[in-house]
Amino acid sequence: MNLNNHADFAKLDTQDMLAAINGLPEQLQTAWKLGQNFELTAWEGIERVLIAGMGGSAIGASLLEAYVAPFCKVPVFVHRDYGLPAWAKDQETLVIAASHSGNTEETLTAFDAAVEQGCRILAVTTGGKIAVRAKEHATGLWQFEHDGQPRAAVGYSFGLLLAAFSRLGLIPNQADEVGDAVAAMLKQQERLRSDVPFSENSAKGLALQLQGGWVSVFGAGLLSPVARRWKGQISELAKAWAQFEALPELDHNTLAGVVNPKDGLAKTMVVFLQAASNHPRNLLRIHLTQKGMNGAGMETAVVYAKGETRLAQLWTMLHFGDYTAFYLAMSYEVDPSPVAAIEDLKRALADVG
Repeated sequence: MNLNNHADFAKLDTQDMLAAINGLPEQLQTAWKLGQNFELTAWEGIERVLIAGMGGSAIGASLLEAYVAPFCKVPVFVHRDYGLPAWAKDQETLVIAASHSGNTEETLTAFDAAVEQGCRILAVTTGGKIAVRAKEHATGLWQFEHDGQPRAAVGYSFGLLLAAFSRLGLIPNQADEVGDAVAAMLKQQERLRSDVPFSENSAKGLALQLQGGWVSVFGAGLLSPVARRWKGQISELAKAWAQFEALPELDHNTLAGVVNPKDGLAKTMVVFLQAASNHPRNLLRIHLTQKGMNGAGMETAVVYAKGETRLAQLWTMLHFGDYTAFYLAMSYEVDPSPVAAIEDLKRALADVG
Protein backbone atom coordinates (compact mmCIF):
# COMPACT_ATOMS: atom_id res chain seq x y z
CA MET A 1 0.00 0.00 0.00
CA ASN A 2 1.16 3.52 -0.75
CA LEU A 3 1.64 5.10 2.68
CA ASN A 4 0.51 8.47 1.32
CA ASN A 5 -2.97 7.02 0.74
CA HIS A 6 -3.91 7.40 4.40
CA ALA A 7 -7.62 7.38 3.60
CA ASP A 8 -7.23 3.70 2.67
CA PHE A 9 -5.79 2.71 6.04
CA ALA A 10 -9.26 2.14 7.51
CA LYS A 11 -9.88 -0.65 5.00
CA LEU A 12 -7.16 -2.69 6.72
CA ASP A 13 -7.35 -1.23 10.22
CA THR A 14 -10.71 -2.78 11.10
CA GLN A 15 -10.47 -2.12 14.86
CA ASP A 16 -8.97 1.36 14.54
CA MET A 17 -5.57 0.68 16.04
CA LEU A 18 -4.47 4.02 14.60
CA ALA A 19 -6.89 5.85 16.90
CA ALA A 20 -5.36 4.08 19.90
CA ILE A 21 -1.88 5.16 18.83
CA ASN A 22 -3.05 8.72 18.22
CA GLY A 23 -4.62 8.78 21.68
CA LEU A 24 -1.62 7.46 23.59
CA PRO A 25 -0.51 10.85 25.02
CA GLU A 26 -3.96 11.47 26.47
CA GLN A 27 -4.11 7.88 27.75
CA LEU A 28 -0.89 8.33 29.70
CA GLN A 29 -2.21 11.56 31.25
CA THR A 30 -5.55 9.91 32.09
CA ALA A 31 -3.86 6.91 33.70
CA TRP A 32 -1.69 9.12 35.91
CA LYS A 33 -4.73 11.10 37.07
CA LEU A 34 -6.79 7.95 37.58
CA GLY A 35 -4.04 6.51 39.74
CA GLN A 36 -4.33 9.45 42.12
CA ASN A 37 -7.93 8.55 42.95
CA PHE A 38 -7.97 4.76 43.35
CA GLU A 39 -8.09 3.40 46.87
CA LEU A 40 -4.62 2.44 48.04
CA THR A 41 -3.52 1.20 51.46
CA ALA A 42 -0.64 3.22 52.87
CA TRP A 43 1.60 0.18 53.17
CA GLU A 44 4.80 0.65 55.12
CA GLY A 45 7.91 -1.51 55.28
CA ILE A 46 7.93 -2.51 51.63
CA GLU A 47 11.44 -3.69 50.80
CA ARG A 48 10.92 -4.97 47.27
CA VAL A 49 8.31 -4.85 44.50
CA LEU A 50 7.59 -7.64 42.03
CA ILE A 51 5.33 -6.88 39.07
CA ALA A 52 3.83 -9.98 37.47
CA GLY A 53 2.48 -9.73 33.95
CA MET A 54 2.77 -10.86 30.37
CA GLY A 55 2.78 -9.21 26.97
CA GLY A 56 1.13 -5.81 26.80
CA SER A 57 0.59 -5.72 30.55
CA ALA A 58 4.22 -6.54 31.33
CA ILE A 59 5.72 -3.92 29.01
CA GLY A 60 4.43 -1.14 31.24
CA ALA A 61 6.22 -2.82 34.15
CA SER A 62 9.50 -3.02 32.22
CA LEU A 63 9.23 0.63 31.24
CA LEU A 64 8.63 1.54 34.88
CA GLU A 65 11.52 -0.62 36.11
CA ALA A 66 13.96 1.15 33.77
CA TYR A 67 12.59 4.62 34.44
CA VAL A 68 12.59 4.52 38.26
CA ALA A 69 15.89 2.63 38.65
CA PRO A 70 17.98 5.78 39.34
CA PHE A 71 15.75 7.03 42.17
CA CYS A 72 13.44 4.29 43.50
CA LYS A 73 13.94 3.42 47.17
CA VAL A 74 13.48 -0.34 46.66
CA PRO A 75 14.41 -2.88 43.97
CA VAL A 76 11.82 -3.61 41.29
CA PHE A 77 11.51 -6.94 39.50
CA VAL A 78 9.39 -7.82 36.47
CA HIS A 79 8.16 -11.42 36.47
CA ARG A 80 7.04 -12.93 33.15
CA ASP A 81 6.31 -16.51 34.20
CA TYR A 82 4.18 -18.80 36.31
CA GLY A 83 4.21 -18.68 40.10
CA LEU A 84 6.68 -16.59 42.07
CA PRO A 85 10.33 -16.89 43.10
CA ALA A 86 10.89 -18.14 46.65
CA TRP A 87 12.17 -14.77 47.87
CA ALA A 88 8.86 -13.06 47.05
CA LYS A 89 7.20 -13.59 50.42
CA ASP A 90 5.84 -11.92 53.52
CA GLN A 91 4.67 -8.34 54.04
CA GLU A 92 7.97 -6.83 52.90
CA THR A 93 7.18 -7.88 49.30
CA LEU A 94 4.59 -6.01 47.27
CA VAL A 95 3.32 -8.07 44.35
CA ILE A 96 1.52 -6.12 41.65
CA ALA A 97 -0.43 -8.52 39.44
CA ALA A 98 -1.00 -6.75 36.12
CA SER A 99 -3.35 -8.39 33.64
CA HIS A 100 -5.34 -6.36 31.13
CA SER A 101 -8.02 -9.03 30.68
CA GLY A 102 -7.72 -10.35 34.20
CA ASN A 103 -7.52 -13.88 32.79
CA THR A 104 -3.82 -14.24 31.97
CA GLU A 105 -3.00 -17.72 33.27
CA GLU A 106 0.62 -17.00 34.21
CA THR A 107 -0.37 -13.89 36.18
CA LEU A 108 -3.21 -15.71 37.93
CA THR A 109 -0.75 -18.28 39.26
CA ALA A 110 1.51 -15.45 40.44
CA PHE A 111 -1.44 -13.87 42.26
CA ASP A 112 -2.30 -17.17 43.96
CA ALA A 113 1.34 -17.69 44.97
CA ALA A 114 1.44 -14.16 46.42
CA VAL A 115 -1.58 -14.99 48.59
CA GLU A 116 0.04 -18.24 49.78
CA GLN A 117 3.38 -16.55 50.48
CA GLY A 118 1.83 -13.74 52.52
CA CYS A 119 2.74 -10.84 50.21
CA ARG A 120 1.00 -7.53 49.96
CA ILE A 121 -0.93 -7.55 46.68
CA LEU A 122 -2.27 -4.99 44.24
CA ALA A 123 -4.16 -6.21 41.16
CA VAL A 124 -4.26 -3.89 38.14
CA THR A 125 -6.80 -5.03 35.56
CA THR A 126 -9.97 -4.31 33.59
CA GLY A 127 -11.74 -7.20 35.33
CA GLY A 128 -11.80 -10.97 34.80
CA LYS A 129 -10.75 -13.70 37.20
CA ILE A 130 -8.03 -11.67 38.85
CA ALA A 131 -10.52 -8.98 39.89
CA VAL A 132 -12.74 -11.68 41.39
CA ARG A 133 -9.85 -13.15 43.33
CA ALA A 134 -8.71 -9.73 44.53
CA LYS A 135 -12.16 -9.12 45.98
CA GLU A 136 -12.29 -12.59 47.53
CA HIS A 137 -8.96 -12.08 49.29
CA ALA A 138 -9.55 -8.37 50.05
CA THR A 139 -6.33 -7.35 48.33
CA GLY A 140 -5.75 -4.05 46.59
CA LEU A 141 -7.61 -3.74 43.30
CA TRP A 142 -7.25 -1.03 40.66
CA GLN A 143 -9.85 -1.78 37.99
CA PHE A 144 -9.89 0.49 34.94
CA GLU A 145 -11.91 0.58 31.73
CA HIS A 146 -10.32 -0.14 28.36
CA ASP A 147 -11.98 -2.04 25.52
CA GLY A 148 -9.03 -2.36 23.13
CA GLN A 149 -6.05 -4.66 22.82
CA PRO A 150 -3.69 -4.94 25.84
CA ARG A 151 -0.82 -3.55 23.77
CA ALA A 152 -2.95 -0.48 23.08
CA ALA A 153 -3.27 0.15 26.83
CA VAL A 154 0.42 0.77 27.53
CA GLY A 155 -0.40 4.25 28.85
CA TYR A 156 -2.50 2.59 31.54
CA SER A 157 -0.07 -0.25 32.25
CA PHE A 158 2.71 2.30 32.89
CA GLY A 159 0.83 5.33 34.20
CA LEU A 160 -1.09 3.45 36.89
CA LEU A 161 2.08 1.79 38.16
CA LEU A 162 3.88 5.14 38.22
CA ALA A 163 1.03 6.62 40.26
CA ALA A 164 1.08 3.71 42.70
CA PHE A 165 4.83 4.02 43.26
CA SER A 166 4.49 7.75 43.80
CA ARG A 167 1.63 7.43 46.27
CA LEU A 168 3.45 4.72 48.23
CA GLY A 169 6.41 7.07 48.63
CA LEU A 170 8.77 4.81 46.70
CA ILE A 171 9.56 7.60 44.22
CA PRO A 172 9.02 11.39 44.17
CA ASN A 173 5.82 12.80 42.71
CA GLN A 174 5.98 12.61 38.91
CA ALA A 175 3.20 15.02 37.94
CA ASP A 176 5.54 17.51 36.25
CA GLU A 177 7.43 14.78 34.43
CA VAL A 178 4.21 13.25 33.12
CA GLY A 179 3.07 16.65 31.87
CA ASP A 180 6.39 17.18 30.08
CA ALA A 181 6.24 13.72 28.50
CA VAL A 182 2.68 14.24 27.23
CA ALA A 183 3.59 17.64 25.77
CA ALA A 184 6.66 16.17 24.01
CA MET A 185 4.59 13.33 22.55
CA LEU A 186 1.95 15.72 21.24
CA LYS A 187 4.60 17.93 19.63
CA GLN A 188 6.31 14.98 17.95
CA GLN A 189 2.96 13.59 16.86
CA GLU A 190 2.34 16.58 14.61
CA ARG A 191 4.85 15.11 12.13
CA LEU A 192 3.87 11.44 12.56
CA ARG A 193 0.12 11.43 11.97
CA SER A 194 -1.24 9.45 9.05
CA ASP A 195 -2.15 12.55 7.03
CA VAL A 196 1.46 13.79 7.06
CA PRO A 197 2.96 12.80 3.69
CA PHE A 198 5.68 10.21 3.42
CA SER A 199 8.31 12.81 2.49
CA GLU A 200 7.78 14.61 5.82
CA ASN A 201 6.89 11.66 8.07
CA SER A 202 9.96 9.90 9.51
CA ALA A 203 7.93 6.98 10.91
CA LYS A 204 6.58 6.21 7.45
CA GLY A 205 10.10 6.51 6.06
CA LEU A 206 11.50 4.06 8.60
CA ALA A 207 8.62 1.62 7.99
CA LEU A 208 9.55 1.52 4.31
CA GLN A 209 13.17 0.78 5.27
CA LEU A 210 12.02 -2.10 7.49
CA GLN A 211 9.76 -3.66 4.88
CA GLY A 212 11.14 -6.95 3.58
CA GLY A 213 13.93 -7.17 6.16
CA TRP A 214 14.70 -9.05 9.36
CA VAL A 215 14.33 -6.37 12.01
CA SER A 216 16.56 -6.04 15.08
CA VAL A 217 15.95 -3.22 17.56
CA PHE A 218 18.72 -2.25 19.97
CA GLY A 219 18.42 0.09 22.95
CA ALA A 220 20.48 0.97 26.02
CA GLY A 221 19.52 1.79 29.59
CA LEU A 222 16.23 3.64 29.69
CA LEU A 223 15.47 2.59 26.11
CA SER A 224 16.13 -1.14 26.54
CA PRO A 225 12.47 -1.90 27.37
CA VAL A 226 11.42 0.47 24.56
CA ALA A 227 13.37 -1.77 22.17
CA ARG A 228 11.30 -4.67 23.55
CA ARG A 229 8.15 -2.65 22.90
CA TRP A 230 9.22 -1.95 19.30
CA LYS A 231 9.85 -5.65 18.76
CA GLY A 232 6.46 -6.57 20.18
CA GLN A 233 4.61 -3.98 18.13
CA ILE A 234 6.35 -4.96 14.89
CA SER A 235 5.42 -8.61 15.49
CA GLU A 236 1.84 -8.00 16.65
CA LEU A 237 0.84 -5.13 14.37
CA ALA A 238 2.79 -5.90 11.20
CA LYS A 239 2.85 -9.69 11.73
CA ALA A 240 6.58 -9.48 11.01
CA TRP A 241 9.55 -11.21 12.62
CA ALA A 242 11.63 -8.98 14.86
CA GLN A 243 14.03 -9.21 17.78
CA PHE A 244 15.43 -6.85 20.38
CA GLU A 245 18.61 -6.65 22.43
CA ALA A 246 20.18 -4.32 24.97
CA LEU A 247 23.47 -2.49 24.98
CA PRO A 248 26.10 -2.78 26.29
CA GLU A 249 25.47 -6.55 26.62
CA LEU A 250 25.10 -7.16 22.88
CA ASP A 251 28.60 -5.79 22.32
CA HIS A 252 29.93 -8.71 24.37
CA ASN A 253 28.39 -11.41 22.17
CA THR A 254 25.99 -10.44 19.37
CA LEU A 255 28.52 -8.17 17.69
CA ALA A 256 30.67 -11.22 16.97
CA GLY A 257 27.85 -12.67 14.87
CA VAL A 258 28.13 -10.22 11.98
CA VAL A 259 29.95 -12.76 9.78
CA ASN A 260 27.47 -15.49 8.92
CA PRO A 261 25.23 -16.17 7.13
CA LYS A 262 26.12 -13.43 4.70
CA ASP A 263 22.84 -13.63 2.79
CA GLY A 264 20.88 -13.34 6.01
CA LEU A 265 22.91 -10.42 7.30
CA ALA A 266 22.30 -8.53 4.06
CA LYS A 267 18.55 -8.79 4.76
CA THR A 268 18.85 -7.60 8.35
CA MET A 269 17.73 -4.11 9.29
CA VAL A 270 19.10 -2.87 12.63
CA VAL A 271 17.46 0.06 14.40
CA PHE A 272 19.37 1.76 17.21
CA LEU A 273 17.33 3.74 19.73
CA GLN A 274 19.28 6.73 21.00
CA ALA A 275 18.59 9.25 23.77
CA ALA A 276 20.55 12.16 25.18
CA SER A 277 20.07 10.67 28.65
CA ASN A 278 22.02 7.53 27.72
CA HIS A 279 25.24 6.88 29.60
CA PRO A 280 28.06 8.58 27.64
CA ARG A 281 29.76 5.24 27.04
CA ASN A 282 26.57 3.80 25.60
CA LEU A 283 26.28 6.81 23.29
CA LEU A 284 29.74 5.92 22.04
CA ARG A 285 28.95 2.22 21.88
CA ILE A 286 25.92 2.81 19.67
CA HIS A 287 28.03 4.85 17.26
CA LEU A 288 30.81 2.26 17.08
CA THR A 289 28.45 -0.73 16.96
CA GLN A 290 26.52 0.82 14.08
CA LYS A 291 29.80 1.46 12.27
CA GLY A 292 30.81 -2.17 12.69
CA MET A 293 27.49 -3.52 11.45
CA ASN A 294 27.48 -1.20 8.46
CA GLY A 295 30.95 -2.50 7.63
CA ALA A 296 29.57 -6.04 7.70
CA GLY A 297 26.99 -5.12 5.05
CA MET A 298 24.02 -4.71 7.37
CA GLU A 299 21.58 -1.86 6.93
CA THR A 300 21.16 0.32 10.01
CA ALA A 301 19.26 3.36 11.21
CA VAL A 302 19.38 5.49 14.36
CA VAL A 303 16.24 7.01 15.86
CA TYR A 304 16.67 9.84 18.35
CA ALA A 305 14.28 10.37 21.26
CA LYS A 306 12.65 13.77 21.62
CA GLY A 307 12.18 15.72 24.84
CA GLU A 308 14.29 17.20 27.62
CA THR A 309 13.47 14.77 30.43
CA ARG A 310 14.07 11.04 30.75
CA LEU A 311 10.34 10.33 30.86
CA ALA A 312 9.73 12.40 27.73
CA GLN A 313 12.52 10.58 25.93
CA LEU A 314 11.13 7.20 26.94
CA TRP A 315 7.63 7.99 25.74
CA THR A 316 8.44 9.85 22.53
CA MET A 317 10.59 6.90 21.47
CA LEU A 318 7.85 4.42 22.34
CA HIS A 319 5.26 6.47 20.48
CA PHE A 320 7.48 6.74 17.39
CA GLY A 321 7.83 2.96 17.43
CA ASP A 322 4.08 2.43 17.59
CA TYR A 323 3.57 4.64 14.54
CA THR A 324 6.38 2.86 12.69
CA ALA A 325 4.89 -0.57 13.43
CA PHE A 326 1.47 0.62 12.27
CA TYR A 327 2.82 1.97 8.99
CA LEU A 328 4.76 -1.26 8.48
CA ALA A 329 1.47 -3.14 8.90
CA MET A 330 -0.08 -0.91 6.24
CA SER A 331 2.85 -1.52 3.89
CA TYR A 332 2.41 -5.28 4.35
CA GLU A 333 -1.37 -4.82 3.95
CA VAL A 334 -2.30 -6.61 7.17
CA ASP A 335 -4.82 -5.71 9.87
CA PRO A 336 -2.78 -4.47 12.87
CA SER A 337 -5.23 -5.58 15.56
CA PRO A 338 -5.96 -9.35 15.33
CA VAL A 339 -3.26 -11.74 16.53
CA ALA A 340 -4.60 -15.06 15.32
CA ALA A 341 -1.48 -17.09 16.12
CA ILE A 342 -1.54 -15.98 19.76
CA GLU A 343 -5.26 -16.64 20.14
CA ASP A 344 -4.88 -20.09 18.54
CA LEU A 345 -2.18 -20.97 21.07
CA LYS A 346 -4.32 -19.79 23.99
CA ARG A 347 -7.21 -21.98 22.76
CA ALA A 348 -4.89 -24.96 22.38
CA LEU A 349 -3.63 -24.49 25.94
CA ALA A 350 -7.19 -24.17 27.24
CA ASP A 351 -8.23 -27.36 25.45
CA VAL A 352 -5.45 -29.28 27.20
CA GLY A 353 -6.57 -27.82 30.53
